[in-house]
Amino acid sequence: MRLARLLRPLQARLRGAGGPAAADRGHAVVEYVMVAGLAAMIFAGTLQLALALHVRNTLIDAAAAGARYGTLADRSPEDGVQRTRRIVADALGPRYAQDVAASPVTVGEVRTLEVRVVSPLPVVALFGPPASLEVRGHAVLGG
Repeated sequence: MRLARLLRPLQARLRGAGGPAAADRGHAVVEYVMVAGLAAMIFAGTLQLALALHVRNTLIDAAAAGARYGTLADRSPEDGVQRTRRIVADALGPRYAQDVAASPVTVGEVRTLEVRVVSPLPVVALFGPPASLEVRGHAVLGG
């Protein structure tokens, strides 16, 4: 009962200013802006993650293709490096194809050609810290 007496002046003020609905006027716009901003951030983050995974998968595929090409009978490891550079430059741009190297390695007891690609990891669009993503592709060396 005492609480009701304390709340009467507040209720009267709200009714006098247009009632309880007037106190909520303008909140919808603020709520919309906050929710839309959060949704846009989540959407942009999802797109950036998808782009980073695309870059990583493209580099892995290019390194494996270059390793297979470099192990052909009439080709050398340097041919594999050039092939990898060409694939990466065509798919992602020349900035991603700068650090490519090939070397013979032994995996288990099998001699393989390893093609290693070091490139930037895209953090904002296609820009990111250099030399932060390293992938390797292998192919069995014949003979």
